Amino acid sequence: MARKHIQVGEPVSPLPSDVLLSVQNVSKRFTSKGVCVRAVSDVSFDVCPGETVGIVGESGCGKTTLGRCIVRAIDASEGRVLYRTLSGETVDFLQLDDRQMKPVRKEIQMIFQDPYSSLDPRMTVLDIIGEPIRANFPHMSKTEREALVKEIAAKVGLDTTYLMRYPHAFSGGQRQRIGIARALILNPQLIVCDEAVSALDVSIQAQIINLLRDLQKELGLTYIFISHDLSVVEHISNKVGVMYLGRMVEFGETEKLFASPKHPYTEALLSAVPVADPDVEMDRIPLAGEIPNPANPPSGCYFHTRCRYCTKRCTEEAPELREVSGRMVACHQAELLSLRGFDYSQAEEG
Repeated sequence: MARKHIQVGEPVSPLPSDVLLSVQNVSKRFTSKGVCVRAVSDVSFDVCPGETVGIVGESGCGKTTLGRCIVRAIDASEGRVLYRTLSGETVDFLQLDDRQMKPVRKEIQMIFQDPYSSLDPRMTVLDIIGEPIRANFPHMSKTEREALVKEIAAKVGLDTTYLMRYPHAFSGGQRQRIGIARALILNPQLIVCDEAVSALDVSIQAQIINLLRDLQKELGLTYIFISHDLSVVEHISNKVGVMYLGRMVEFGETEKLFASPKHPYTEALLSAVPVADPDVEMDRIPLAGEIPNPANPPSGCYFHTRCRYCTKRCTEEAPELREVSGRMVACHQAELLSLRGFDYSQAEEG
C-alpha cells in the first residue's frame, strides 16, 4: 500500500525502534522563469539503524536532490523527513527552525561527491576537520579540539603529521578521507554519502568503500549511499532504491532486487553492470531514446516512453508504489513480467 500524502504541520508520530529515518512522500520542485521542474516526486522509504540503503539511477534522476533534502541542505517542497534522535525523540526536519535544527544536525552528516571542491583550499586539514567542532562546541579548548581531530584522522587512515598541510597537497583518495573525517568528527548516527567514490580511481574506490564498511561496524553508523554505480551499491548496501525521473520505481533488499528485479528499468540498469572479464559478452538491454524532460514529463508511467513492455494502461495511468514479492514496485505489470537479474556467475568468473 502506498503511504498517504503527508503535509507539513501534521502531528508527528514516534518512529518505531527499528526505524532511524523515515522519508515520507518527499517532493522537491524548482521553478525558474515560470518553468516548474519536479526534481523529486513523492518519494518514500525507511532506513533502519546500522544498515546501508543505496539510491541508484541515471544522472538527473533526482537522487542527489533527494539526499540534500534528507540532510536539509535544501528544503523539500512537500512531505516529511522524520528522524529518531539520540535522545529517542522523533522530529520532522521540515518543521524545525534553525535553532531547533542545530542540535539535530550534528547527528546527520554528509560526504560530498567531489573531494576537490568540497574542501576549502585556504584551510589546513586540521582546520577543515575541526570546523564542525568549532561551530557546535565553541567552548572546547584548542588542545582538546586538536586531540579529537588527530584521533579521527588516524581512524580514517590519514597521517596525523600532515594535518597542517592544505588540500592541494593530497591525492583524491586522501582528500576523500579528509571529507569522511569531517563527517565523523561530531559522532553522527546517519551519514549521506553522495557519490562518495565516483571521482576516484577504481583501486582507491575499493579502499574508501572498505573504510566506510569498517567504520560502520566499529561505530554503528547508518548510511544512505547515493551512486550511479550498481556494482559498488551491490557491494555495500543492504537495501536499494531505484529512481527514475524523480520517482522511486523499486525498493527492496539488495540480494533479491539484483537477483530478480520487478521493474523494467531496474532490469535494464542491471544488464549494464560491467563484468571484470574482457571475454564475457555483455547482454545489455538498450533503452530507446533519452530521459524525458522533467519539466514536461510524459503521462502515465514516466518510463513508458522507453519501456519494451509498455501497454496502453502504462501510457494513461501512473502506477502506485506497491508491495510485490517482498519489495516495493511502481509497475502495472510487476506480477506478470519475468525479468532478468544480475548474473552473479559471470561476475565471479570475472
